[in-house]
Amino acid sequence: MNRIRTRLLLFFLAATLVPLAVTLTLTWRLLEHSISLNPSLDLDATSRALEQTGRALYQTTCEALKAEVDSGRRHPAQIFRSADRANWPDEALEFAESPDRTLFHLAGESRNRVEYYVRDGDNVRLYSRPIEGPGMKAVTDQYLRARARVERSSVASLRRGYTLTLIVLAAAVWIVAFTAVFYIARRVSRPLEQLTSGLQRLAGGDLNARLEARGTDEVADAMRAFNHTAEQLRDGQDKLIHVTRLASWQSLARKMAHEVKNSLTPIRLTVEEIVARRSSRDEAFFEQAAQIVVEEVSTLERRVRAFTEFASEPPVQLDDVDVNVILEERLALLRAAHPEVSCDAQFTAEPLTAHVDPDLLKGVFTNLLDNAAHAAGKGGRIRGKTFALNNRVGIEIHDSGPGLSTQALESLFEPTISFKKAGMGLGLSIAKRSALLVGGDILLVDGELGGAAFRILLPKAEEHAHTASARGG
Repeated sequence: MNRIRTRLLLFFLAATLVPLAVTLTLTWRLLEHSISLNPSLDLDATSRALEQTGRALYQTTCEALKAEVDSGRRHPAQIFRSADRANWPDEALEFAESPDRTLFHLAGESRNRVEYYVRDGDNVRLYSRPIEGPGMKAVTDQYLRARARVERSSVASLRRGYTLTLIVLAAAVWIVAFTAVFYIARRVSRPLEQLTSGLQRLAGGDLNARLEARGTDEVADAMRAFNHTAEQLRDGQDKLIHVTRLASWQSLARKMAHEVKNSLTPIRLTVEEIVARRSSRDEAFFEQAAQIVVEEVSTLERRVRAFTEFASEPPVQLDDVDVNVILEERLALLRAAHPEVSCDAQFTAEPLTAHVDPDLLKGVFTNLLDNAAHAAGKGGRIRGKTFALNNRVGIEIHDSGPGLSTQALESLFEPTISFKKAGMGLGLSIAKRSALLVGGDILLVDGELGGAAFRILLPKAEEHAHTASARGG
């Protein structure tokens, strides 16, 4: 039940319970007034007055007797001694066996006397005082006769019957009205719930969210306006993506052209020099010129190959893999390729399983470790770490190199051209894209060895269903 429906129901409760309470109050007063005309009510009041009078008379006598005993003005009417316990009356025996220190009770055929038992060691003293007036028995008899006549009267049953009927009818009418209002509130709030859900989906990035608009009211108009807005946003997003992609490729093409030109220039100059010296016999020069041409052509081949790799979209095949095993394998290859660099690893004690594409993960490790090896240089250090972090698999690569320059930080994961001579500058971009394709990410973190450090976050094997669903949405 959403908040709008709740407000409607609360409004109904406030709008109906107050009039209902007023109606019940007035009806109850009228009922009481009509029943008050029955003489049995006077008899009931009289009997209750007799009851209160008898209680007050008994209480007054008890208090007066106790005061006289405490002040010594009243002497015991009888003393029951422990030596003669076998001849004690039942009342004295019951009192002696009870834990009470004193006891009052009515005595006499007319119940017009109060007896007061007081414990005195093993003995019991009995004090007595008459009740002034007609006596408790007379009051009690009159009270019982009055109550019997009241019980025989049908006024109480009539009141109960009227009250029960009134409550049942009021409750039935109110329940029927509440059911009707609940149905209407549901009919009113359901389109608003759909509109809210659609807005949440749209805010979450689902531009394909659409609502089924029915009717001609304001809510239906809002749904149609929502569908129109979502359609425009999707068209605008498609255009924006196209323009952004085009601008990115244009920027990359300009950088690529600049680098190709940088390689072609020494080739052209070398060839021109060869033509100018074609009549000479300087073999050393020709050997050097040929070497320059070969190196520059090799550089062009590497850049074209890297550019092709960056532009390709390999199919993603997800599987559950142990990242400790793959990272250890990549570190072993790195030790063989760069024996001048020291490598160490800090792995979790238990296998750490991620749901990723093994080939893409190997490429990510290779790119980051290769960059770390070049940054660390001869005598440098590289450290690989694995850990679990917030239901994710974490891997970190640290190096002891000089760290990243300001220029590198400004466009760290963007496709760019050559931060170092041996590469294109696309390694981090390719690694970032590979991590994103499998539902993970790569972040720059503080290094433990004084250089750069990168953290790779991957979905855990048991979390892959949720990750795949999120990427599909």
